[in-house]
Amino acid sequence: MQSVTKDLQILISCEHGGNRVPERYRHLFHGFEPLLQTHRGYDIGILPFAEFLAAEFATPLISADVTRLLIDLNRSSGSRTLFSEISRHLSPEDKKDILARYHDPYWRAVADMATGIIASGRRALHLSIHSFTPVFSGEIRNAGLGLLYDPKRSEEKVFCLAWQTELYRIDPTLRIRRNYPYKGNADALVTALRKRFSAEDYLGIELEINQRYPLSGSGSWVQLQEQLVQTLRRLLESKFTRA
Repeated sequence: MQSVTKDLQILISCEHGGNRVPERYRHLFHGFEPLLQTHRGYDIGILPFAEFLAAEFATPLISADVTRLLIDLNRSSGSRTLFSEISRHLSPEDKKDILARYHDPYWRAVADMATGIIASGRRALHLSIHSFTPVFSGEIRNAGLGLLYDPKRSEEKVFCLAWQTELYRIDPTLRIRRNYPYKGNADALVTALRKRFSAEDYLGIELEINQRYPLSGSGSWVQLQEQLVQTLRRLLESKFTRA
């Protein structure tokens, strides 16, 4: 094992933090109010955790509270799922306005933060924080946590393996899967940033948390948050190693 040559600086983002509908687009959501409260509207319970994580590591958090049913900030501007069934029928002018108001500034803010970290001589460890519904299309998701990375970026894989190992060390009952419930190289903000920054400068990791934890309202959710912070801190303090 060889020590990493650059110190890691955490960058935290939360693309689906809320379900707010901007006033000018509220007419679109008449009759869809219940849908806004589901996983379709936002990543349930995840913004408070992202805020907790950012506070614990004294690092800025870039987050969004506009519902993903208006525009999905974790999709590229050319994605077929950028706009939902509620917003995809808007005029080209309206879509352009939504991109300019919400999507483009958000992506630019995250990219600028990563650029600043890299310019300072450090490596950006971008943690994009999400949650996923326990049941999707009738299928029960059989994991409590997902660690997503690009399989072609060996150090992202090694980092996720190390984090998984640390989590199992303190709680063997956790159910952790890698590149689940989504592929780590699918269309996403971190995927776009990998094209912009080299593997030597940027690690893009998506942390997916089963919404059953925040929805339970129990001590298990508090415990999981503390475990994630504890294990991440241990990795960083050990200066993280690579093969």
